[in-house]
Amino acid sequence: MTGPATSLSDRKEALVDGEFAFTTQDFKRIAALLYDQAGISLPETKATLVYSRLAKRLRALGMRSFQEYCVFVAKESSVDEQQQMLRALTTNVTRFFREPHHFDDLRANILEPMADHVRSGGRLRLWSAACSSGQEPYSMAFTVLSVWPNAADLDIRILGTDIDTNVLATGRTASYDEGLLEGIPASTRGQSFERDPDNRGAWRVCEAARSLVAFRELNLNGPSWPMKGPFDAIFCRNVVIYFDEPTQERVWTRFAPLLTREGRLYVGHSERVGATVTAFESCGLTAYRRVGGRA
Repeated sequence: MTGPATSLSDRKEALVDGEFAFTTQDFKRIAALLYDQAGISLPETKATLVYSRLAKRLRALGMRSFQEYCVFVAKESSVDEQQQMLRALTTNVTRFFREPHHFDDLRANILEPMADHVRSGGRLRLWSAACSSGQEPYSMAFTVLSVWPNAADLDIRILGTDIDTNVLATGRTASYDEGLLEGIPASTRGQSFERDPDNRGAWRVCEAARSLVAFRELNLNGPSWPMKGPFDAIFCRNVVIYFDEPTQERVWTRFAPLLTREGRLYVGHSERVGATVTAFESCGLTAYRRVGGRA
């Protein structure tokens, strides 16, 4: 359904030319709701992106204006639409072994030093804190299997969390189109994947890796995190770039008590744990340890 003719004043205020009038006030209301819910900070330069992604929601709901949508989505009873808005406005870019040096570091500085401890019954816990559709935690699982081929028989668990329940569902299926297997060497693809019998042309993560990973919904800016830790490594990569500085500092600080003394926090290539976060110190390229941790 197309919207009605809009007033001249609406057109003058419009941030984006399109089917629906989209004013600065509309943008501010959507940006404020997204910030309150997920800590994501939207600059006005993202107005075209917001319009293009949410215009689909207006059409699906049969709404005639962004003003009407803003009123609706802000209601306490509109939890489902708030989730739809969140999914539409968040970016889920991921791939297997993205930023491969982190997985090399994980193996060399976390997994291999713990090899005998884990073989003798010790625990290992890893967390992918913004796991998207699962490629990151499964890459962690493949790295674990390179050290302990019998990892499923050991006390090893990998947690994958994300705010978007749709991408978590993909992670749980563990099924990916062949084009998404970039990063997996062809020589080892047969060990890491099997043909998905339910989806022609897709590959499913092998059972040995699937058995190590559990997926849970989590808002990193929520009032509480249910996990207790401690984790031997936490991956939180290419997420806080969407947060303002106070939110970034709060998230980084919340990770510190959940890491073991020898553990590592891995962040994205364009991210840094700022100097004001005194709980961490750098120990490599976008890798951090707790202050006082193992050198």
